[in-house]
Amino acid sequence: MKVRLLVFSFFAFFPTMLFAQKRNIIFPKEIWKDNRGEHIQAHGGGIIKVKNIFYWFGEDRSKDNDPALRYVGCYSSKDLVNWKFLKQLKFTPPKGFGEHWVLERPKVFYNEKTKKFVMYYHVDEHYRLAKVGIAVSDKVDGDYKFVKAFSPLGHESRDIGQFIDDDGSAYLIFEDRPFKGFRIAKLTDDYMDLTEVCLIQAPLEGGAIVHYEDLYYAIGSGLTAWDPNPNKYATAKSLAGPWSDFKDIAPPETKTYGSQSTMMIKVVGTKTTSVIFMADVWKPDSQWDSRYLWMPLKIGDGKLSLPAPQPFSLNIKTGITKIITN
Repeated sequence: MKVRLLVFSFFAFFPTMLFAQKRNIIFPKEIWKDNRGEHIQAHGGGIIKVKNIFYWFGEDRSKDNDPALRYVGCYSSKDLVNWKFLKQLKFTPPKGFGEHWVLERPKVFYNEKTKKFVMYYHVDEHYRLAKVGIAVSDKVDGDYKFVKAFSPLGHESRDIGQFIDDDGSAYLIFEDRPFKGFRIAKLTDDYMDLTEVCLIQAPLEGGAIVHYEDLYYAIGSGLTAWDPNPNKYATAKSLAGPWSDFKDIAPPETKTYGSQSTMMIKVVGTKTTSVIFMADVWKPDSQWDSRYLWMPLKIGDGKLSLPAPQPFSLNIKTGITKIITN
């Protein structure tokens, strides 16, 4: 009897052992588990690096969430592959927002001067107000205190993205539907407001930007709500433009392999620099099961393309990515 109990205990513990083991392979569109063995809840998210640690924030769409609140998942990693759960951040509706309020696409910036973590997010009510919310914390996984909800630069804002340039300058990207484009705005010194850089005249959301070699690359998704569409990219020598015409990042019939852009992560290693496309595979009827599509981009000389999703390894030190084939 003791032997049977011992064997049972080992196999009951075995999955936990597997979850605890570090790996260096990312499996696009599959369940991505954290250190607890739970599906990572960081949808529509963004990633920042503070010292040698990456922090991933995104919408927590867990099935058992209180419908009156909105949740943001917070995770940490040293290699972008193995993620540690830090906290489920809870938010109540700001003053003036009712039960049908929206908190989407949270993006956190770390301000070196103020030593504050500043969260920007799309805040709305029935998708009629189209505003940006700001919340601040002294700790990366602390209690983020609401500061304000506002119309950035006096414009509407729905999907938002974040970009941190090589010199540390921080930018917000937001969709401005009445102007049929998305705007790039630089955060002020205290990160509490924005100054305009440019309007990219293209009706796109899910905006993402990366600075690679001597060009800026911008990616956006068409306005098809939850449904995927062919994401597109443009280039410019300056964030202020002029920007090139937009082209498909993948064969249009694939609809970006069923995903929507949210960010591009530049990994600068000792041997090479890689750019990882970070996207969401939304499941509107079971949002807690929405997945992530991460893939290394083919990028350079003004061209950008997204390969078909395949498992790949990522070496954070060298910057080398490698497609895993059978």
